[in-house]
Amino acid sequence: MLRQLFTSESVSEGHPDKICDQISDAILDAILGRDPQARVACEALVTTGQVVIAGELRTKVDLDADKIARDVIRNIGYNDPRTGFDADSCKLLNCLHVQSSDIAQGVDEGKDKELGAGDQGLMFGFAVNETPALMPMPIMLSHQLLQKLSRLRNSGQLSYLRPDAKSQVTVEYNNGVPTRIDAVVLSTQHTEDVDLETLRHDIKQAVIMPTIGEHMLDKDTKFFINPAGRFVIGGPKGDCGLTGRKIIVDTYGGMGRHGGGCFSGKDPSKVDRSGSYAARYIAKNIVAAGLADKCEVQLSYAIGVAEPVSIFIDTFGSDRVHPGKLAAAVRQVFPTKPADIIRTLKLLHTKYLPTATYGHFGKAALPWEQVDKKAALLNAL
Repeated sequence: MLRQLFTSESVSEGHPDKICDQISDAILDAILGRDPQARVACEALVTTGQVVIAGELRTKVDLDADKIARDVIRNIGYNDPRTGFDADSCKLLNCLHVQSSDIAQGVDEGKDKELGAGDQGLMFGFAVNETPALMPMPIMLSHQLLQKLSRLRNSGQLSYLRPDAKSQVTVEYNNGVPTRIDAVVLSTQHTEDVDLETLRHDIKQAVIMPTIGEHMLDKDTKFFINPAGRFVIGGPKGDCGLTGRKIIVDTYGGMGRHGGGCFSGKDPSKVDRSGSYAARYIAKNIVAAGLADKCEVQLSYAIGVAEPVSIFIDTFGSDRVHPGKLAAAVRQVFPTKPADIIRTLKLLHTKYLPTATYGHFGKAALPWEQVDKKAALLNAL
Protein backbone atom coordinates (compact mmCIF):
# COMPACT_ATOMS: atom_id res chain seq x y z
CA MET A 1 0.00 0.00 0.00
CA LEU A 2 1.30 3.45 -0.95
CA ARG A 3 0.76 5.91 1.92
CA GLN A 4 1.08 9.61 1.13
CA LEU A 5 0.29 12.83 2.96
CA PHE A 6 -0.89 15.95 1.15
CA THR A 7 -1.50 19.36 2.73
CA SER A 8 -3.43 22.44 1.61
CA GLU A 9 -4.16 25.74 3.33
CA SER A 10 -6.82 28.43 3.27
CA VAL A 11 -7.09 31.92 4.70
CA SER A 12 -10.09 33.86 5.98
CA GLU A 13 -11.78 36.92 4.52
CA GLY A 14 -9.93 39.00 7.12
CA HIS A 15 -6.46 37.92 6.01
CA PRO A 16 -4.61 40.98 4.59
CA ASP A 17 -4.14 39.46 1.13
CA LYS A 18 -7.81 38.50 0.98
CA ILE A 19 -8.91 41.99 1.97
CA CYS A 20 -7.09 43.17 -1.16
CA ASP A 21 -8.65 40.50 -3.37
CA GLN A 22 -12.10 41.53 -2.14
CA ILE A 23 -11.48 45.23 -2.73
CA SER A 24 -10.25 44.48 -6.26
CA ASP A 25 -13.24 42.30 -7.13
CA ALA A 26 -15.75 44.68 -5.52
CA ILE A 27 -14.41 47.47 -7.76
CA LEU A 28 -14.62 45.14 -10.77
CA ASP A 29 -18.24 44.26 -9.94
CA ALA A 30 -19.17 47.93 -9.55
CA ILE A 31 -17.78 48.70 -13.01
CA LEU A 32 -19.04 45.66 -14.94
CA GLY A 33 -22.51 46.06 -13.42
CA ARG A 34 -22.85 49.38 -15.25
CA ASP A 35 -20.40 48.95 -18.12
CA PRO A 36 -20.06 45.29 -19.22
CA GLN A 37 -17.56 46.19 -21.94
CA ALA A 38 -15.18 47.91 -19.54
CA ARG A 39 -11.57 46.85 -19.14
CA VAL A 40 -10.44 46.49 -15.56
CA ALA A 41 -7.15 45.49 -13.95
CA CYS A 42 -7.35 46.60 -10.34
CA GLU A 43 -5.03 45.76 -7.46
CA ALA A 44 -4.83 46.83 -3.83
CA LEU A 45 -2.34 46.99 -0.99
CA VAL A 46 -3.22 47.23 2.69
CA THR A 47 -1.02 47.88 5.70
CA THR A 48 -1.43 49.54 9.09
CA GLY A 49 -4.02 52.30 8.63
CA GLN A 50 -3.50 52.49 4.88
CA VAL A 51 -5.11 51.26 1.64
CA VAL A 52 -3.61 51.80 -1.82
CA ILE A 53 -5.65 51.03 -4.96
CA ALA A 54 -3.86 50.92 -8.31
CA GLY A 55 -4.33 49.60 -11.82
CA GLU A 56 -5.71 50.32 -15.28
CA LEU A 57 -9.27 51.04 -16.32
CA ARG A 58 -11.19 51.80 -19.49
CA THR A 59 -14.74 52.64 -18.53
CA LYS A 60 -17.40 55.34 -18.59
CA VAL A 61 -18.38 54.59 -14.99
CA ASP A 62 -17.85 57.36 -12.45
CA LEU A 63 -16.31 55.20 -9.76
CA ASP A 64 -16.27 55.88 -6.02
CA ALA A 65 -13.40 53.53 -5.20
CA ASP A 66 -13.00 55.02 -1.73
CA LYS A 67 -16.54 54.07 -0.67
CA ILE A 68 -16.31 50.61 -2.26
CA ALA A 69 -13.07 49.82 -0.42
CA ARG A 70 -14.36 51.08 2.92
CA ASP A 71 -17.60 49.10 2.56
CA VAL A 72 -15.61 45.91 1.88
CA ILE A 73 -13.39 46.49 4.91
CA ARG A 74 -16.40 47.22 7.11
CA ASN A 75 -18.30 44.14 5.95
CA ILE A 76 -15.30 41.94 6.72
CA GLY A 77 -15.39 43.16 10.32
CA TYR A 78 -12.61 45.74 10.57
CA ASN A 79 -14.65 48.44 12.27
CA ASP A 80 -12.72 49.15 15.48
CA PRO A 81 -9.82 51.67 15.35
CA ARG A 82 -8.27 50.01 18.40
CA THR A 83 -7.27 47.04 16.20
CA GLY A 84 -4.94 49.23 14.11
CA PHE A 85 -7.04 49.02 10.95
CA ASP A 86 -10.67 49.93 10.37
CA ALA A 87 -12.94 51.05 7.57
CA ASP A 88 -13.56 54.60 8.70
CA SER A 89 -10.15 55.77 9.90
CA CYS A 90 -7.81 54.14 7.35
CA LYS A 91 -6.23 56.42 4.74
CA LEU A 92 -6.93 55.59 1.11
CA LEU A 93 -4.77 56.42 -1.92
CA ASN A 94 -6.40 55.94 -5.34
CA CYS A 95 -3.85 55.40 -8.14
CA LEU A 96 -6.19 53.95 -10.79
CA HIS A 97 -5.49 55.24 -14.32
CA VAL A 98 -6.53 54.73 -17.94
CA GLN A 99 -5.60 51.49 -19.72
CA SER A 100 -2.81 51.61 -22.31
CA SER A 101 -4.17 52.26 -25.81
CA ASP A 102 -1.68 49.73 -27.23
CA ILE A 103 -3.10 46.94 -25.05
CA ALA A 104 -6.67 48.03 -25.80
CA GLN A 105 -6.11 47.88 -29.56
CA GLY A 106 -4.49 44.44 -29.46
CA VAL A 107 -7.22 42.96 -27.32
CA ASP A 108 -10.29 44.59 -28.90
CA GLU A 109 -9.36 44.02 -32.53
CA GLY A 110 -7.12 40.99 -32.18
CA LYS A 111 -5.15 39.40 -35.01
CA ASP A 112 -8.33 38.02 -36.59
CA LYS A 113 -10.58 41.02 -35.88
CA GLU A 114 -12.18 39.32 -32.88
CA LEU A 115 -11.59 39.60 -29.17
CA GLY A 116 -8.01 38.60 -28.52
CA ALA A 117 -6.55 37.32 -25.28
CA GLY A 118 -5.87 40.16 -22.83
CA ASP A 119 -2.36 38.89 -22.21
CA GLN A 120 -0.08 35.99 -22.95
CA GLY A 121 -0.03 33.23 -20.39
CA LEU A 122 -0.88 29.68 -19.44
CA MET A 123 -3.81 28.57 -17.31
CA PHE A 124 -4.66 25.28 -15.61
CA GLY A 125 -7.92 23.66 -14.61
CA PHE A 126 -8.20 20.60 -12.39
CA ALA A 127 -10.83 18.14 -11.17
CA VAL A 128 -10.72 14.94 -9.15
CA ASN A 129 -13.50 12.64 -7.97
CA GLU A 130 -12.61 12.58 -4.25
CA THR A 131 -15.27 15.13 -3.15
CA PRO A 132 -18.81 15.92 -4.40
CA ALA A 133 -17.54 19.20 -5.86
CA LEU A 134 -14.83 17.26 -7.76
CA MET A 135 -12.20 19.22 -5.85
CA PRO A 136 -9.22 17.95 -3.85
CA MET A 137 -10.20 17.12 -0.27
CA PRO A 138 -7.40 19.05 1.50
CA ILE A 139 -8.32 22.45 0.05
CA MET A 140 -12.06 21.90 0.44
CA LEU A 141 -11.73 21.04 4.12
CA SER A 142 -9.38 23.97 4.68
CA HIS A 143 -11.97 26.34 3.18
CA GLN A 144 -14.84 24.77 5.12
CA LEU A 145 -13.06 25.16 8.47
CA LEU A 146 -12.66 28.89 7.96
CA GLN A 147 -16.17 29.34 6.60
CA LYS A 148 -17.46 27.75 9.81
CA LEU A 149 -15.16 29.98 11.88
CA SER A 150 -16.47 33.04 10.03
CA ARG A 151 -20.08 32.09 10.72
CA LEU A 152 -19.35 31.70 14.43
CA ARG A 153 -17.62 35.08 14.51
CA ASN A 154 -20.35 36.92 12.64
CA SER A 155 -23.15 35.34 14.66
CA GLY A 156 -21.45 36.32 17.92
CA GLN A 157 -21.37 32.72 19.14
CA LEU A 158 -17.61 33.03 19.65
CA SER A 159 -17.51 36.74 20.41
CA TYR A 160 -13.75 36.87 20.99
CA LEU A 161 -12.88 36.03 17.37
CA ARG A 162 -11.42 38.65 15.04
CA PRO A 163 -11.35 38.53 11.23
CA ASP A 164 -7.84 37.23 10.45
CA ALA A 165 -7.38 33.44 10.36
CA LYS A 166 -5.58 30.61 8.54
CA SER A 167 -6.20 26.88 8.28
CA GLN A 168 -4.28 23.88 6.99
CA VAL A 169 -5.39 20.28 6.53
CA THR A 170 -3.19 17.24 5.88
CA VAL A 171 -5.01 14.30 4.30
CA GLU A 172 -3.62 10.77 4.25
CA TYR A 173 -3.98 9.00 0.91
CA ASN A 174 -3.66 5.24 0.58
CA ASN A 175 -3.16 4.13 -3.02
CA GLY A 176 -4.45 7.52 -4.11
CA VAL A 177 -7.66 7.37 -2.02
CA PRO A 178 -8.20 9.85 0.86
CA THR A 179 -8.73 7.77 4.01
CA ARG A 180 -8.13 9.95 7.09
CA ILE A 181 -7.05 13.36 8.35
CA ASP A 182 -3.51 13.30 9.65
CA ALA A 183 -3.27 16.90 10.89
CA VAL A 184 -5.34 20.06 11.26
CA VAL A 185 -3.78 23.49 11.79
CA LEU A 186 -5.95 26.50 12.59
CA SER A 187 -4.78 29.91 13.78
CA THR A 188 -7.27 32.66 14.49
CA GLN A 189 -6.99 36.24 15.61
CA HIS A 190 -8.75 36.96 18.91
CA THR A 191 -9.40 39.63 21.51
CA GLU A 192 -7.13 40.29 24.46
CA ASP A 193 -9.46 38.82 27.06
CA VAL A 194 -9.78 35.17 25.96
CA ASP A 195 -7.39 32.61 27.41
CA LEU A 196 -5.64 30.24 25.06
CA GLU A 197 -7.04 27.03 26.52
CA THR A 198 -10.63 28.26 26.13
CA LEU A 199 -9.96 29.24 22.54
CA ARG A 200 -8.36 25.89 21.70
CA HIS A 201 -11.22 23.95 23.26
CA ASP A 202 -13.87 26.03 21.48
CA ILE A 203 -12.20 25.83 18.08
CA LYS A 204 -11.79 22.07 18.28
CA GLN A 205 -15.33 21.39 19.45
CA ALA A 206 -17.26 24.09 17.56
CA VAL A 207 -15.25 24.33 14.33
CA ILE A 208 -13.07 21.31 13.60
CA MET A 209 -15.17 18.38 14.84
CA PRO A 210 -18.49 19.36 13.17
CA THR A 211 -16.78 20.45 9.94
CA ILE A 212 -14.55 17.45 9.30
CA GLY A 213 -16.56 14.77 11.04
CA GLU A 214 -15.35 11.98 13.28
CA HIS A 215 -15.21 9.40 10.47
CA MET A 216 -12.10 11.11 9.05
CA LEU A 217 -10.48 11.75 12.44
CA ASP A 218 -8.82 9.20 14.71
CA LYS A 219 -6.65 8.98 17.82
CA ASP A 220 -3.55 9.75 15.77
CA THR A 221 -4.90 12.93 14.17
CA LYS A 222 -2.82 15.91 15.28
CA PHE A 223 -4.41 19.27 16.14
CA PHE A 224 -2.47 22.54 16.12
CA ILE A 225 -4.77 25.37 17.25
CA ASN A 226 -3.03 28.74 17.54
CA PRO A 227 0.24 26.83 17.88
CA ALA A 228 2.25 30.08 18.19
CA GLY A 229 0.06 31.17 21.12
CA ARG A 230 -1.26 34.72 21.31
CA PHE A 231 -2.72 36.15 18.07
CA VAL A 232 -4.20 39.52 18.99
CA ILE A 233 -2.34 41.67 16.47
CA GLY A 234 -3.53 40.60 13.03
CA GLY A 235 -4.98 41.82 9.77
CA PRO A 236 -3.17 44.70 8.03
CA LYS A 237 -1.61 45.84 11.30
CA GLY A 238 0.17 42.52 11.61
CA ASP A 239 1.05 41.96 7.96
CA CYS A 240 0.97 43.82 4.64
CA GLY A 241 -1.56 42.50 2.11
CA LEU A 242 -1.57 42.47 -1.70
CA THR A 243 -4.03 41.44 -4.38
CA GLY A 244 -3.19 38.10 -5.98
CA ARG A 245 -0.85 36.74 -3.35
CA LYS A 246 -2.98 33.72 -2.45
CA ILE A 247 -3.31 32.05 -5.86
CA ILE A 248 -2.92 28.51 -4.51
CA VAL A 249 -5.64 29.15 -1.93
CA ASP A 250 -7.77 30.46 -4.81
CA THR A 251 -7.36 27.29 -6.88
CA TYR A 252 -6.58 23.69 -5.90
CA GLY A 253 -4.42 23.97 -2.81
CA GLY A 254 -1.31 22.93 -4.71
CA MET A 255 -2.70 19.63 -5.98
CA GLY A 256 -3.31 21.05 -9.44
CA ARG A 257 -0.72 23.18 -11.21
CA HIS A 258 -1.02 26.95 -11.54
CA GLY A 259 0.01 29.15 -14.45
CA GLY A 260 1.03 32.01 -12.18
CA GLY A 261 -1.53 34.73 -12.86
CA CYS A 262 -4.06 35.81 -10.25
CA PHE A 263 -7.78 36.32 -10.90
CA SER A 264 -9.13 39.07 -8.65
CA GLY A 265 -9.59 42.55 -10.05
CA LYS A 266 -9.40 41.43 -13.68
CA ASP A 267 -12.24 41.60 -16.17
CA PRO A 268 -12.83 38.40 -18.19
CA SER A 269 -10.95 39.61 -21.28
CA LYS A 270 -7.91 38.75 -19.18
CA VAL A 271 -7.34 35.05 -19.81
CA ASP A 272 -5.63 34.69 -16.43
CA ARG A 273 -9.21 34.69 -15.20
CA SER A 274 -11.45 33.48 -18.04
CA GLY A 275 -8.95 30.89 -19.30
CA SER A 276 -8.59 29.39 -15.83
CA TYR A 277 -12.35 29.20 -15.46
CA ALA A 278 -12.65 27.54 -18.87
CA ALA A 279 -9.95 25.02 -18.01
CA ARG A 280 -11.75 24.09 -14.78
CA TYR A 281 -15.04 23.82 -16.72
CA ILE A 282 -13.43 21.36 -19.14
CA ALA A 283 -11.69 19.28 -16.47
CA LYS A 284 -14.76 19.07 -14.25
CA ASN A 285 -17.03 17.94 -17.08
CA ILE A 286 -14.52 15.26 -18.10
CA VAL A 287 -14.49 13.82 -14.58
CA ALA A 288 -18.24 14.28 -14.10
CA ALA A 289 -18.86 12.36 -17.33
CA GLY A 290 -16.89 9.41 -15.93
CA LEU A 291 -14.19 9.74 -18.60
CA ALA A 292 -11.43 10.04 -15.98
CA ASP A 293 -11.01 10.00 -12.19
CA LYS A 294 -8.61 12.93 -12.28
CA CYS A 295 -8.01 15.52 -14.98
CA GLU A 296 -5.84 18.58 -15.53
CA VAL A 297 -6.28 20.91 -18.50
CA GLN A 298 -3.81 23.53 -19.67
CA LEU A 299 -4.72 26.38 -22.02
CA SER A 300 -2.12 28.87 -23.28
CA TYR A 301 -2.59 32.15 -25.14
CA ALA A 302 -0.73 34.92 -26.98
CA ILE A 303 -1.83 38.50 -26.36
CA GLY A 304 -4.26 39.72 -29.00
CA VAL A 305 -4.81 36.23 -30.46
CA ALA A 306 -8.16 34.50 -29.92
CA GLU A 307 -7.25 30.86 -30.55
CA PRO A 308 -5.27 29.15 -27.78
CA VAL A 309 -1.64 28.51 -28.63
CA SER A 310 -2.00 25.06 -27.07
CA ILE A 311 -4.46 22.77 -25.27
CA PHE A 312 -3.07 20.00 -23.05
CA ILE A 313 -5.07 17.35 -21.17
CA ASP A 314 -3.59 15.03 -18.54
CA THR A 315 -5.72 12.34 -16.90
CA PHE A 316 -2.85 10.80 -14.91
CA GLY A 317 -3.54 7.38 -16.37
CA SER A 318 -7.15 7.39 -15.12
CA ASP A 319 -8.82 7.96 -18.51
CA ARG A 320 -11.37 5.50 -19.89
CA VAL A 321 -11.06 6.58 -23.54
CA HIS A 322 -8.10 7.08 -25.86
CA PRO A 323 -6.37 10.42 -25.04
CA GLY A 324 -6.46 11.48 -28.69
CA LYS A 325 -10.22 10.98 -28.87
CA LEU A 326 -10.72 12.87 -25.62
CA ALA A 327 -8.66 15.83 -26.86
CA ALA A 328 -10.63 15.95 -30.11
CA ALA A 329 -13.94 15.85 -28.22
CA VAL A 330 -12.83 18.70 -25.95
CA ARG A 331 -11.95 20.89 -28.95
CA GLN A 332 -15.35 20.13 -30.47
CA VAL A 333 -17.48 20.71 -27.36
CA PHE A 334 -15.87 23.48 -25.30
CA PRO A 335 -15.28 27.19 -25.95
CA THR A 336 -11.63 28.22 -25.77
CA LYS A 337 -11.55 31.61 -27.50
CA PRO A 338 -11.96 34.48 -25.00
CA ALA A 339 -15.19 35.80 -26.53
CA ASP A 340 -16.71 32.31 -26.62
CA ILE A 341 -15.68 31.59 -23.04
CA ILE A 342 -17.15 34.90 -21.86
CA ARG A 343 -20.43 34.27 -23.68
CA THR A 344 -20.81 30.59 -22.70
CA LEU A 345 -19.98 31.11 -19.02
CA LYS A 346 -21.82 34.47 -18.83
CA LEU A 347 -18.72 36.11 -17.40
CA LEU A 348 -19.92 39.67 -18.03
CA HIS A 349 -22.90 39.01 -15.76
CA THR A 350 -21.13 37.19 -12.93
CA LYS A 351 -20.55 38.76 -9.52
CA TYR A 352 -16.88 38.22 -8.71
CA LEU A 353 -16.72 39.38 -5.09
CA PRO A 354 -17.91 35.96 -3.80
CA THR A 355 -14.98 34.31 -5.59
CA ALA A 356 -12.44 36.44 -3.73
CA THR A 357 -12.76 34.31 -0.57
CA TYR A 358 -12.63 30.54 -0.05
CA GLY A 359 -11.67 29.69 -3.58
CA HIS A 360 -12.80 30.31 -7.14
CA PHE A 361 -13.66 26.63 -7.64
CA GLY A 362 -15.92 24.10 -5.95
CA LYS A 363 -18.85 26.51 -5.45
CA ALA A 364 -21.90 25.04 -7.15
CA ALA A 365 -23.55 28.33 -8.17
CA LEU A 366 -20.66 29.54 -10.31
CA PRO A 367 -21.15 29.06 -14.07
CA TRP A 368 -17.80 27.32 -14.67
CA GLU A 369 -18.76 24.74 -12.03
CA GLN A 370 -21.69 23.44 -14.07
CA VAL A 371 -21.44 19.94 -15.55
CA ASP A 372 -23.80 20.60 -18.45
CA LYS A 373 -21.42 19.34 -21.13
CA LYS A 374 -21.29 15.70 -20.02
CA ALA A 375 -23.71 14.44 -22.67
CA ALA A 376 -22.09 16.48 -25.43
CA LEU A 377 -18.68 15.11 -24.49
CA LEU A 378 -19.91 11.52 -24.58
CA ASN A 379 -21.64 12.09 -27.92
CA ALA A 380 -18.48 13.57 -29.41
CA LEU A 381 -16.37 10.50 -28.64
